[in-house]
Amino acid sequence: SAGREAASAHPKQSSSMTDLIAKAALPLVAAHAVFFWAKSLRNSRKPAESAGELDLTKPIELGLVTNGNDINGKKVAEAIREEIKQEVDRLEKLSLKKPGLAVVIVGERKDSQTYVRMKHKACEEVGIMSFKEELPADVTQEALLQKVRELNSNPLVNGILVQLPLPDHINEETVLSEISIEKDVDGFHPINIGRLAMKGRTPLYVPCTPKGCIALLERCGIPIKGKTAVVIGRSNIVGIPVAFLLLERDATVVIAHSKTRNMKEVVKSADIVVAAVGRAEMVKADWLKPSAVVIDVGINSVDDPTAKRGYRLVGDVDYK
Repeated sequence: SAGREAASAHPKQSSSMTDLIAKAALPLVAAHAVFFWAKSLRNSRKPAESAGELDLTKPIELGLVTNGNDINGKKVAEAIREEIKQEVDRLEKLSLKKPGLAVVIVGERKDSQTYVRMKHKACEEVGIMSFKEELPADVTQEALLQKVRELNSNPLVNGILVQLPLPDHINEETVLSEISIEKDVDGFHPINIGRLAMKGRTPLYVPCTPKGCIALLERCGIPIKGKTAVVIGRSNIVGIPVAFLLLERDATVVIAHSKTRNMKEVVKSADIVVAAVGRAEMVKADWLKPSAVVIDVGINSVDDPTAKRGYRLVGDVDYK
């Protein structure tokens, strides 16, 4: 299941508050990630056959996939949130304490602010305490490190997330390494990433966005083993970790990036596409083969004077 990495790392602590917070990040991905099959497949009368023996009967029955071949990320998120809420209630009855998640955000990037709002709302819905630490964009690295140390020693905080990216004057690796590995629910600590990269090793926690992408595929019955997966983007936040997770599940993985030649042809070879490049609507429909499953992880702001906030959010894939 989606949470097996953390559980297998510490079987006796699989119901711990920190493990629970790590799992709580999955609905954030499921709620906003947009999945779709290429348009030519949508118009097929027999999508399961067209997709290479892919049987969508059960996911459709459960409401996870629509008859138009859209995967319902919100439906998956609801199921995960309900599981988490029940576990939070159980833990609270046992320990008389709620788990707590602290999110540290530096600066006022629109996409980062959106992510933090979503995290706070998700915590409220499942009964997890949420602590938001806002620091100015010009904060010194030492001040940020001191804030992380305070959270490391705070008994009310079971998990710590430092919202990325950080301003250029701050060393990201130094800050992430300062987070206690027991509270590193984002899975960005070098030890966790190192274990993820090594065959036969299990990290304490896996980065939540890549883990959420895999959870969506698996819960919707999308086969990964033996498939060609193209990951667009090589960030430490999504691209690299999701490539490792796909490889672990026996996919043939290609990482495409800004220096990749013939990007359209590379993407068109994929059975599974994970778009995590951070460029608004870069991937076009004609880049995809008919049976491709596309995961759009991107959240990009584009100016829109008709919108309440003056901008709107779009993904990395152009669905027109």
